Amino acid sequence: MADKTVRLVSREEVAEGTMAFHFEKPSGFSFRAGQFADVTLIDPPETDAKGITRTFSIASPPFANELIFTTRMRDTAFKRSLKKVPLTAEVKISPASGSFTLHKNLAKAAVFLAGGIGITPFLSMVQQADRDRLSQKLYLFYSNRRPEDAAFLDTLTALETTNPNFRLICTMTEMSKSKKEWKGETALMDKEMLRRHLTNLQGPIYYIAGPPTMVTAMRATLVSARVEENDIRTDEFVGY
Repeated sequence: MADKTVRLVSREEVAEGTMAFHFEKPSGFSFRAGQFADVTLIDPPETDAKGITRTFSIASPPFANELIFTTRMRDTAFKRSLKKVPLTAEVKISPASGSFTLHKNLAKAAVFLAGGIGITPFLSMVQQADRDRLSQKLYLFYSNRRPEDAAFLDTLTALETTNPNFRLICTMTEMSKSKKEWKGETALMDKEMLRRHLTNLQGPIYYIAGPPTMVTAMRATLVSARVEENDIRTDEFVGY
């Protein structure tokens, strides 16, 4: 399938320094929750050596009538351009790809471990699971420094009320820098936290998404807890 040309519909700040960009969904564009696509700017106002194409997980679920890509707003030509081009500006979007998708054995629970912007593929997954009324047990551990940094926190909290098979466990690791109240977890995600919320660490399929250092650390944590490596799937979010 060839790249599709689509228009930017809207953009919004979904956490401090994090923006979501809403695009038209092309006719015939299909994907599985958790997959990604390339976004290529068309005639951007500025460029740099890193080029005009970036890869993003699709934050919106497959049933939605739009495509949402969410990113930390680092100071790069690509992101500055995406932030300031006029609405209705066009970009090219590649066909979706990637295997970081929910397993099909509904009897096996899924445990999602998200660090920061690594929440995006999981947002798509849990929204689609809610829509499909899956009987599968889903656990989402979501780590941020502060509530101000936690994108889509309200949406995820609401999903916990509509899907009895979904549990959300959030942790904020630098609350001394926050101006908001927080009554949840504040420790780093580790073996002890997982044990507090999961009946058995062996058995689920684990999905880890976030910065490379976080992904590496959580994989090592799971292996040390005797989780089978075949039951661990990862998606590294490299900043650019």
